Amino acid sequence: MSRFAQPAARCRRCALPVQGGIAECGRCVASAPPLDACHAAVSYDYPWSSLITQFKFNGQAGWAQPFGVLMRSAPWMEPALDSADVVVPMPLSDERLAERGFNQALLLARELAPAKTWPDLLLRIRHTTPQAALNRQGRLANVLDAFAVDPLRTGDVRGKRIALIDDVMTSGASLFAAALALRQAGAVHIAALVFARTDESA
Repeated sequence: MSRFAQPAARCRRCALPVQGGIAECGRCVASAPPLDACHAAVSYDYPWSSLITQFKFNGQAGWAQPFGVLMRSAPWMEPALDSADVVVPMPLSDERLAERGFNQALLLARELAPAKTWPDLLLRIRHTTPQAALNRQGRLANVLDAFAVDPLRTGDVRGKRIALIDDVMTSGASLFAAALALRQAGAVHIAALVFARTDESA
């Protein structure tokens, strides 16, 4: 499997593939996202796309362990985890959690940094339609104000460095919305760590 997980040059703010020596893609230079950093272990293609489907939709939670190993092995992941005060998995709505039976981002977070993982700090306060059928602008609108920090725990976010964990990043809309909620609660640095990144910001 490791031959399908070779390191690739990626934009430091959104993890899209870039040419070697380029730090940020044109889109992030023109309009910086609310993430200070973003790292991905693999591209969302063969064989990872089908394995992620098994993990996420077919109840095969055991994939969290090898995915976590690959994430930790990817460039910049380990330093980002070490420098984070708190590791926050992307939350699911109650409806989505009931469908899947587990939160795949939480399983990954516990593989990556169990002692730092705070599963209930960030809340999904609005159930949204699936992102897959939407274009970039539709995705951004769909998740607007969908996340919030637990109001009783904003003190746990203020002044902290956060590592935000998810399995797949496509447009970045959900991660950006979550990062905005954490930023509003006072986080000083937010790095997104994802297992797979699509090669186009759809």
